[in-house]
Amino acid sequence: MTTPTARRPFHPVATSAAAYGLLATAHRGLAEAAATTVPAERYAAAHLAALRAAAAVLAARARPAGIRSRPRSVWVLLPEVAPELAEWATFFAAGAGKRAAAEAGLARWISTRDADDLLRDAETFLAVVETTLRLPHQPALPLASRAG
Repeated sequence: MTTPTARRPFHPVATSAAAYGLLATAHRGLAEAAATTVPAERYAAAHLAALRAAAAVLAARARPAGIRSRPRSVWVLLPEVAPELAEWATFFAAGAGKRAAAEAGLARWISTRDADDLLRDAETFLAVVETTLRLPHQPALPLASRAG
């Protein structure tokens, strides 16, 4: 008999090559976000990294529907295939407009704090995604430029 707090043995689930590729791209996006000093660029890169991590979950878990429907956001689809990530989906969906503003050059709406906070949240989300997919996760070490 196992208790709710007992650790289950680690067994990676079958994860598609597409999911692995998206996770690798998400890691590179977080590294890029951490390296930039421009808040709008950091914010956009961190948000895109989170988007790619969410897409990896869809690639690993989603099954094609029999009928075609209109395109939907990753943040709308994520709770359908991974209900445990619904709060994260809501959080990142709320920041999509700000990311679009950053990409459009409207940097005045994004502070250094906003960018740093989103980067930390995206790093946490990527770790949660990897845990959800039962993949090993190595936390990123803080960069000297972000320490303060």
